Amino acid sequence: MVPVNPQILGKLEHSQKILKTPPLERPIPPAKLPSRNPTRSFWIDSSPDANPLAGEGSKDPLPSEADVCIIGAGITGVGVAYHPIELLNVASLSVERPLRIVILEARDFCSGATGRNGGHLTPAVFLEFSQRQALFNTVEAIKSYELEQHTASLLVKIIKENDWAGDIDLVEGGHINLLFTEKEAKNAHKDFDMARQAQLNLDDVEWLSKEEVEEEYGAPYPGFREPGHNLWPLKLVTKLYKHAQAHTGQYASLSLHTRTPVTAVTHETIDNSSTYAVVTNRGSISCSHVVHATNGYVSHLLPFLAGPDGIIPTRGQVMATRASVGADQIKIPSWSGNEGFAYWFPRPVTHDSEKPLIIVGGGREAVAPGYELYVDDDSETHPLAGKALREFLPSVFEGKYDPDSKPEMEWTGITGYTKMGDPF
Repeated sequence: MVPVNPQILGKLEHSQKILKTPPLERPIPPAKLPSRNPTRSFWIDSSPDANPLAGEGSKDPLPSEADVCIIGAGITGVGVAYHPIELLNVASLSVERPLRIVILEARDFCSGATGRNGGHLTPAVFLEFSQRQALFNTVEAIKSYELEQHTASLLVKIIKENDWAGDIDLVEGGHINLLFTEKEAKNAHKDFDMARQAQLNLDDVEWLSKEEVEEEYGAPYPGFREPGHNLWPLKLVTKLYKHAQAHTGQYASLSLHTRTPVTAVTHETIDNSSTYAVVTNRGSISCSHVVHATNGYVSHLLPFLAGPDGIIPTRGQVMATRASVGADQIKIPSWSGNEGFAYWFPRPVTHDSEKPLIIVGGGREAVAPGYELYVDDDSETHPLAGKALREFLPSVFEGKYDPDSKPEMEWTGITGYTKMGDPF
């Protein structure tokens, strides 16, 4: 058995310190606009029809006015449009005129982090509870887990109510977190005990011994199992947008303009009315409200959010690689390990003997000392992260992955990190 490379283990604490302090050699500039030639993601580029809304509205004239301008067409931006439209329909309110909602996207539809991630829909259950409790307090720590649970549960509810599960490859296979080191296992048990003492609901958590994991899955490490799903993220966001657009009715109007990067947002007050001008490469829109759903790129338009006190763009790396054995040996759970630096799951197959495609992400821990923090360019991959990803699964699951096989696709995406570990 080739052990997991010890050089990539135990890097979480160091990475978190870097989050809190800026690089000394240079001031932190705002993020750039998304690159024009991003790496090819499995979710976006694996087939010609994977992204039917890719260029939606890119040649349509922009409206001169809107009530809500949303910058970014990922899960957050589309979600911000989806939920008010749903609420307006449920409430059946009397409106003077429809709520005018416009989504602006710099590149193709859903081509940022949502179209480039690892495909997991698994909320945190208790990991890092002691850290969250120390940073905030017990009540706020509990709320942070409840918010994740609510978000994941609501998405699953929307998917099932609309019968989208088959269309977006939703798999409810549970999630297993492997614990590679004694320190990692000790910290996990500490978080579990403190979360249980705070009365978080941990009934669905199942601890797994090294022997149990090795017998069932072939990995000689302990861990724990928790509820979890995986899916095709781009297909989910496509469904949400199309559903919202089809249900605008008399209450709202919704338009999407891709390949329309926003270059500035200015603010003015006229007759006690606050107005924003959203400036793009194709003209400007006057908006009453602006939503920045740009994740790691947010400081491009909001430069005060650059640096360790704001939102730190961070490059993640993902690849699609084929297992060497059939799905009957790989099973269906999603996984994570190495303090969350590694995450993977098998794509659905048509029969048990088929060798599944594995979506595996991580490798940042191999890119010391910066861990890809403050990197906002997804036009290339990092060779050290790629090497770590290629070596990872063969070292964990002996005989189930070929260490010499090449990934079918490999890509990067830009996420947003904060030093407090929570979103703004």
